[in-house]
Amino acid sequence: MSEKDQTRLEQAKESGKYIRTIRSFVKREGRLTNGQANAIEQSWPTMGLVHENGLLDFKLTFNNDNDVVLEIGFGMGKSLVEMATQAPDQNFIGIEVHRPGVGACLLDAAQAEVTNLRVYEHDAVEVLADCIADNSLSRVQLFFPDPWHKKRHHKRRIVQAEFVENLRTKLKIGGVFHMATDWENYAEHMLEVMNSATAFKNQSSNNDYMPRPDFRPLTKFEKRGHRLGHGVWDLMFERVE
Repeated sequence: MSEKDQTRLEQAKESGKYIRTIRSFVKREGRLTNGQANAIEQSWPTMGLVHENGLLDFKLTFNNDNDVVLEIGFGMGKSLVEMATQAPDQNFIGIEVHRPGVGACLLDAAQAEVTNLRVYEHDAVEVLADCIADNSLSRVQLFFPDPWHKKRHHKRRIVQAEFVENLRTKLKIGGVFHMATDWENYAEHMLEVMNSATAFKNQSSNNDYMPRPDFRPLTKFEKRGHRLGHGVWDLMFERVE
């Protein structure tokens, strides 16, 4: 980081602004299919959310007072749309940085005629900081995030103490942070970080991992992993203070 950038960062922090210095993702610009592009054009006005619009009022956003589930990094969105379809009494917000995934999610959502789903195309850390009110979420989902498997890249993993603390403030008391990964080393890392977060209680009776709950659909990728004998680890931690 240059001296000029360092000065800018310090000034921003002093003024109370949040600037993220290490990102947990690499933005890969894939080509949109015609269907994805049309879905964004047609569905964004009713389902799209914009980071620059700032703090959300969930009641105005969804026209009800139902619990809100937020998913970070929904990929192509199939499981998120399935969850929204199966739980019409809950509201869902999905965040994804990759535009083709946003388009695919909106296409599936339109075909399923779901009305309880909204999406951001933006960095989840910034959305949490700027758009989500404290004590407002019933569940946060983080399914199969980039494991950054090389040791020198572990600092890029999104599940870190600072991230968990920021997320804690957005969950209601009793709200749950639900993670899933198919990398055992990352599962161990997640467990270590969460065990150090005293405001959370592990919902596992063994204080480690949970069976996959029925509401989390099996992804195509996960089914393939099962066939090949790969493990998947779910962690569910409840905010208790």
